[in-house]
Amino acid sequence: MITTTNNILYCNSLTEYSRLKTRVVKIGNLELGGDNPIRIQSMTTTDTMNTIATVEQSIRMIEAGCELVRITAPSIHEAENLRNIKAELNKRGYYTPLVADIHFTPNAAELAARIVEKVRVNPGNYADKKKFENIEYTDAAYDAELERIRNRFIPLIKVCKEYGTAMRIGTNHGSLSDRIMSRYGDTPLGMVESALEFVRICRELSFNEIVLSMKSSNPLVMVQAYRLLIVKMKEEDMDYPLHLGVTEAGEGEDGRIKSAVGIGTLLEDGIGDTIRVSLTEDPEFEIPVAKALVNRFINHKRLPEPLKPITHYPINPFEHKRRDTNSVVNIGGKHVPVVIVDYREREGDITPEILKEVGYNYNILTDKWNISDMACDYICIGNKEIDFEIPGTLGIIQYYDTWKNNKHRDRYYPLFNIENFFEINDQSPILNFLGLKTSYLTTEFINKIKDNKTLVLNLYSSDREEMIQLRRAFVDLINEGCKTPAILSFHFPFDNENEFQLYFSTNAGALLVDGLGDGLWDDCVNEISDKSSKLFNQTAFGILQATRTRISKTEYISCPSCGRTLFDLQETTAKIRSRTNHLKGLKIGIMGCIVNGPGEMADADYGYVGTGPGKITLYKGKEVVRRNVPSEQAVDALIDLIKEGGDWVEQ
Repeated sequence: MITTTNNILYCNSLTEYSRLKTRVVKIGNLELGGDNPIRIQSMTTTDTMNTIATVEQSIRMIEAGCELVRITAPSIHEAENLRNIKAELNKRGYYTPLVADIHFTPNAAELAARIVEKVRVNPGNYADKKKFENIEYTDAAYDAELERIRNRFIPLIKVCKEYGTAMRIGTNHGSLSDRIMSRYGDTPLGMVESALEFVRICRELSFNEIVLSMKSSNPLVMVQAYRLLIVKMKEEDMDYPLHLGVTEAGEGEDGRIKSAVGIGTLLEDGIGDTIRVSLTEDPEFEIPVAKALVNRFINHKRLPEPLKPITHYPINPFEHKRRDTNSVVNIGGKHVPVVIVDYREREGDITPEILKEVGYNYNILTDKWNISDMACDYICIGNKEIDFEIPGTLGIIQYYDTWKNNKHRDRYYPLFNIENFFEINDQSPILNFLGLKTSYLTTEFINKIKDNKTLVLNLYSSDREEMIQLRRAFVDLINEGCKTPAILSFHFPFDNENEFQLYFSTNAGALLVDGLGDGLWDDCVNEISDKSSKLFNQTAFGILQATRTRISKTEYISCPSCGRTLFDLQETTAKIRSRTNHLKGLKIGIMGCIVNGPGEMADADYGYVGTGPGKITLYKGKEVVRRNVPSEQAVDALIDLIKEGGDWVEQ
């Protein structure tokens, strides 16, 4: 397994945007990869046997901007009905390529490949089984299993070659086979090898109309797997296009943030030829999110002055490890990343009412503060003053000239700029903030600050390539042996709340995934509403949750629904969320069918899986606890299971 990265790059450049070049794959009338645009796709949620419903939903998706429509074909009957769906779409004037989604059923894949333009197979369950069994394989036994898979897979390859059908070999983190798990473990390497075993068989038969994907509900695992896949492909002289996605991202704000962290991180490095945003919502609502992520990279403008190339990359991009920093009060070191909300430009005084936006609610009757799990750690107020007793967990940041008159007050700290920081000796003995643009971070400057154990940087860049410039700055800090903590700030343009969430998640997520950054500072929110501080605070905590760097709420691993779904996912997810969203740190998987569970929710503490019409099976971890619970009783049964497991907390 790769453990060092000094001579291995997973992208063209770490210091400028450059699209990773892949081969062109034809999918019907659509070209994917190469210099073609990043394509947007989604998946129908209707019953595949309901031709008209599937056609009409496909049309809504296409008119929203979907360039490939994926349809589940769990059996030979659904595969055969793809012919009727395609004919009806063509009759109505729609020729968008169709993709058949296959799990467990090679005969359905072989039929579908004769009808539609592309088939998707999952190596974890196309010819393998998953029973969560650990099996000790000798090399000979493992090779025998590969030969069995080869014989099962070759017929599909031959059909694809004959009919000009493309293929996506799509690995899912949660559905790695017992065979792969036994040899490689539950790792990005296991995901990569699972796909490459199938790719090597394709290459034996000179079939190269292949697209690859490495999906996970955990954005860190997803990003690491794609990076490792690229390195492994380079080693074997492969250049297949990549389909990006965070599987089971969930609904609403959380699903959008999670998707942006995973997909956006890779797009920033020029990786990805097609994307699917998986939300527990109707598929046409996924398309605008995907388009917003991709639009940032259309007609991409380079920096006027290229950054100094990174010749020594001190970060292992295939593992998550926080940058080693000083511990300054509650910032850096082993502390979770902090959230800092900025009120410098806010009109009027700072009042207890304002702090409701960021997790602090003052109760007049009890004269106490109620503090939520998503309460920010600091507020920056510049030259403003506060005339009330602040909550016990909140820190106040002021400009030095104002702070010097308040320095006798507990939990007030000064903010300096580069012009006055080195000139003032009267600094806080425990914590000082310095706002610093990345361009000022020279070797000389780093050597002047590296021994200051009270300093925290507010690090930002005002250029389009903010993430890349901040990454360059962190590399310089690490290579110079500087352990000064740094809080991330961004100044990107955006037009609405949706763009803000997606772009902030992309920029911040790309750095936090690699362990860079000791917090997020609200210095980027345009005044798009009088609730912009609340928006920043919620988004910041969502990003930290998505990057697994600070857990502040319940996490829902919820599939996006498809024709296999056996209950109303949106309604059920909302019910479960309404009763469990106070269980901080708990992970609950909500899966529409046995294909997506239990494998896809293997990371969850508890699972709710559709296993038949009106029937739910409940899991604790990977173990079945109750089978075939009537759906009208299943949410209550899930709550009882959480209580029995000792993970329930009364509100």
